[in-house]
Amino acid sequence: MSALTWISVGSLAAWVWLLLGRGFFWRTDVRLPERTPPARWPSVAIVVPARDEAEVLPASLPSLLAQDYPGRAEIFLVDDGSTDGTGELARALAAARGGLPLTVDSPGEPGPGWTGKLWAVRHGMALARSRTDAEYLLLTDADIAHAPDSLRELVAAAHSGGLDLVSQMARLRVAAFWERLIVPAFVYFFAQLFPFRWVNRPRARTAAAAGGCVLLRTEAARRAGVPDAIRQAVIDDVSLARAVQRSGGRIWLGLADRVDSVRPYEGLGGLWRMVSRSAYAQLRHHPLVLAGTVVGLAVVYLAPPVAVVAGALTGETVPLVVGAAAWAVMTGTYVPMLRYYRRPLWSAPLLPFTAALYTLMTLDSAVQHYRGRGAAWKGRTYARPEAAP
Repeated sequence: MSALTWISVGSLAAWVWLLLGRGFFWRTDVRLPERTPPARWPSVAIVVPARDEAEVLPASLPSLLAQDYPGRAEIFLVDDGSTDGTGELARALAAARGGLPLTVDSPGEPGPGWTGKLWAVRHGMALARSRTDAEYLLLTDADIAHAPDSLRELVAAAHSGGLDLVSQMARLRVAAFWERLIVPAFVYFFAQLFPFRWVNRPRARTAAAAGGCVLLRTEAARRAGVPDAIRQAVIDDVSLARAVQRSGGRIWLGLADRVDSVRPYEGLGGLWRMVSRSAYAQLRHHPLVLAGTVVGLAVVYLAPPVAVVAGALTGETVPLVVGAAAWAVMTGTYVPMLRYYRRPLWSAPLLPFTAALYTLMTLDSAVQHYRGRGAAWKGRTYARPEAAP
């Protein structure tokens, strides 16, 4: 058999394994588990790290202020050195809208060895400890809008399941062209790396969370030593979940129904930076892992359409048929995510093109790392970021 035939057979075998042996990662029915309201609603501190978020805050902060929560809840927005008036805008929104109490404070520049977001989270958690005796912490990004019952449902799920960490992958915006092409694949690839069903099993070895919406039991945070134990983490949500899990905590991760990101990515550049800033960190900054990842992406995602086209041009039937079968399985696994994002299903066969873009983003992430630029985000650059402590 030709090399193309062998590669197409390998790709089909990989897709059969991904379809059946990777925790059914492609399914999108992992939502908040069954829950019953607690007899006594625990107190919650909502910590919102915010750096230059004036553009999105009017669409997100009012949703937190308006939370319909039966217990005590208070918001701590940490203005992380913003230059666009984020803190002042937050105070004005709270004064105009009312709702939950809001405290706005600033932690100053990050301490040595800290990423900016985790430094802000640390400050917010310290504020919460000094002002409340909150039993839970809701860590949510400044671009996340919550339905009015979001906090209530999260707390009920944690209480009912005895969970120390409950995280929902917010539904990202898919309005612009590049958002529609790249965003559903971003969540699809994340679920492939960290199958939600594997994360949610008792005594699981796979740990992950989605940083935009994390409900964390305060005692579990203390036991895990977070955020101090993960202060260098660029992929802070996954590192947080690992720390909680390793300290004996139960974690849960799923897709959200009414928790949405309102951050716009009108062009390819913003999405590119979002992915590339942490892609090489996910690979532990290891060149061999990078090489293996690129080869794997090529065999799994790019080989099927190449085999189909090459087989059609050369008249080789086997690579054409096998490549088409692999492409069909790939397309089928992507359909549920497109449905979740309410995107037309005809775009599912375009996944290989999107995967090629992600491969280039990963390579660019490595290039920036070796140029000393590391994970650059909102004016800060971490020359040698760490994926985990």
